Amino acid sequence: MRIVLFFDLPVKTKKQRRDYTRFRNYLLNDGFDMMQFSVYCRLCNGHESMERQLENVKRNLPPKGSIRALPVTEKQYERMRLLLGDKTINEEKVTINQLTLF
Repeated sequence: MRIVLFFDLPVKTKKQRRDYTRFRNYLLNDGFDMMQFSVYCRLCNGHESMERQLENVKRNLPPKGSIRALPVTEKQYERMRLLLGDKTINEEKVTINQLTLF
């Protein structure tokens, strides 16, 4: 399974920019990869792992903004179509068997 996280956070004040940076750094340090600006993705080893990960994200939410999480299966993720641009290095296919080796 994967979690696709979408967010829009305010960045008008210095505190808001700091909150944005803290949240983004949390995502990167916790294994999320940036797919596009404000769209991050993380591979999870099953439904329970995905639920635990979402709870961790909830504990690290900034005070303001809009954040959505979309859990998708590997099969659904593989059906995503790239309409314009190139695939990033982070979008290479990683199987669940490879995940358990880490």
